[in-house]
Amino acid sequence: MSNKMHVKLNVNGADHEFLAEPRELLIYALREKLNITGPHVGCETSHCGACTVTMNGKSVKSCTVFVAQANGAEVTTIEGLGSPDALHVLQENFKEHHGLQCGFCTPGMITRAAKLLEENPNPTEDEVRFGIAGNICRCTGYQNIVKSILSAASELNAAKSSSNDVVGQKEVEAAQ
Repeated sequence: MSNKMHVKLNVNGADHEFLAEPRELLIYALREKLNITGPHVGCETSHCGACTVTMNGKSVKSCTVFVAQANGAEVTTIEGLGSPDALHVLQENFKEHHGLQCGFCTPGMITRAAKLLEENPNPTEDEVRFGIAGNICRCTGYQNIVKSILSAASELNAAKSSSNDVVGQKEVEAAQ
């Protein structure tokens, strides 16, 4: 006997409603009910990080979250960070700096890296390595992943600085 519950999720800015067993894992709801296949099913034990998403502002491994726990949550997956026509700065840097090989870990890695850079906009190499420690890559050896994240941080900081310079200049001009 299964008791299904009505679930509401906001995924990548879009509202979704569906029926699911409370014990269903978020990763399966995303992939099978909503056809959001960026997060991958890897180890199913929270060790690999291939299923990493951002839920209510925190990085979580969606293979460890019951859909009942996620009910009402805001979830961001790799699909919510960029598009083929407008890549997120992390996606662009992973491409530019060869931060991926087979690509299996990449959605979770980039999703985690986006949250890491939100939490720490100017990380050191050691902070990046620590920040992505819960995401395993079997192919790259991590060097190019770290390089990609640091490059993205640099670009984001330069853009922020440039934006602040423009705002500051407008404030100076308005004060004159």
